[in-house]
Amino acid sequence: MRPMRSFGGGGGGGFGFPSVESTAARLAIGLVVGSVLSLAVRSLGAMLVLTPGAVFPGLMLWQPFTYGFVELHPFGIIFGAFALYSIGGGLEMSWGSKRMLWVVLGGTVLAGLLTIVLSLFFPQLRGVPYTGGWVMGSIAWVAYGLSIGRGQTNFWGIPITGNVFAGIGAGFVILNGLSAGWRTQVPELLALAITFIAVRGGSPRTLMLRLQHWRLQRQLRGRSRHLRVISEDRPDDRYLN
Repeated sequence: MRPMRSFGGGGGGGFGFPSVESTAARLAIGLVVGSVLSLAVRSLGAMLVLTPGAVFPGLMLWQPFTYGFVELHPFGIIFGAFALYSIGGGLEMSWGSKRMLWVVLGGTVLAGLLTIVLSLFFPQLRGVPYTGGWVMGSIAWVAYGLSIGRGQTNFWGIPITGNVFAGIGAGFVILNGLSAGWRTQVPELLALAITFIAVRGGSPRTLMLRLQHWRLQRQLRGRSRHLRVISEDRPDDRYLN
């Protein structure tokens, strides 16, 4: 039986809080620093957030890599940094720093790049400034839940499965889309899909192995169509000689 993991306090062992020297803590600190600087110097913030039209054709190519460290609302800064530090720290303890960084930070960058691609087909996205602190937070939240799956976790004293925990994280994105409009949640929605593929789909090597396994199974099924089953009532060929 898998041990219960906890978030937000309560029983069940849990991961606890990671070291401030962990990769997750550094991501959280980066989000706080980038957000405070963006609020203090508005012109700097306009350069750090992701505006698809500014990246292409504006050539501000750094924005997909910097917007993840910017939030412009106090709730987004505090909650995003807490999610990265606590939930991201749990992922780091479970997965290791390298995989956690690839999924959380890499998924945020990929979501930004895909948003830019979508803006080429949907011009209404080109002028929207996107902050990405909660994109990283959503990825950490949903990835943590999906990694537990049907196992038990503890959310503020309420025992739930990891899949339900991931659903709560996705629910925040859906609620924001309903209240503020889906156009404002494009990177977050893309991040949810990226997270599901990264956690449930596996690494590129795993995907290649699955593809090879599928091709082998298909070849075997194709060859089996040409085989005929010999009835057990047929006399043994030894008695025909």
